[in-house]
Amino acid sequence: MQLKPLFTFLSGLARHNERPWFQERKATYDQLRAQFIEDAEYWFRELQQLDPALAGPEGRKSVFRIYRDVRFSNNKDPYKTHFSAYFTASGKDVETSGYYVQIGPNGSTLIAGGMYQPDKDQLAAIRQEIDYNADELKALLAAPDFHRYFGALGGERLKKAPASYSVDHPEIELLKHKSFVATHPMADADVLSHDDFRAYVLEVFRALVPLCQFLRHAISQ
Repeated sequence: MQLKPLFTFLSGLARHNERPWFQERKATYDQLRAQFIEDAEYWFRELQQLDPALAGPEGRKSVFRIYRDVRFSNNKDPYKTHFSAYFTASGKDVETSGYYVQIGPNGSTLIAGGMYQPDKDQLAAIRQEIDYNADELKALLAAPDFHRYFGALGGERLKKAPASYSVDHPEIELLKHKSFVATHPMADADVLSHDDFRAYVLEVFRALVPLCQFLRHAISQ
């Protein structure tokens, strides 16, 4: 998609986050969204080749709406100031591992994946897999491409050892995780400097495949 026009539109929306401004530029938004959907469909098709479990809905159904749910938020701005999509085996279901891309100005672009806040049973299953099979997880986290794009596994962690695990467990730092995510944030200049940003997103997604598969396998047993 055309990143400069997208950043221009979203920067304006950040300054004028109100319905009249948006409605006056709805045709521009529709054109930009159509381009983003094309990219999302490309990413989804390619991800299906890398991670065959992604046999769910087509890419366009993985794209999030720009309209914010303000019912329970103190921030009443009606619109998000980024475009985003999340690819899993079941559409935008955040309760399973997947691949997330968010594109927007002011440092809001990021490429990420993994599993955010698994429920109690899922978390127990992931921790059990770590307990039994930590070497596989540590190997994929140490892979050159993973380290290049993400550095290390992120996500909220407990301050103390989780129940049922000793504080001196050899994998206690991994077991403390409550979320299992890897994030690749990007500065605006880096985003705009890419000749083929769509291909770059796919390249980063590729480095996430082993993590997503490890998590999916853990919770499906």
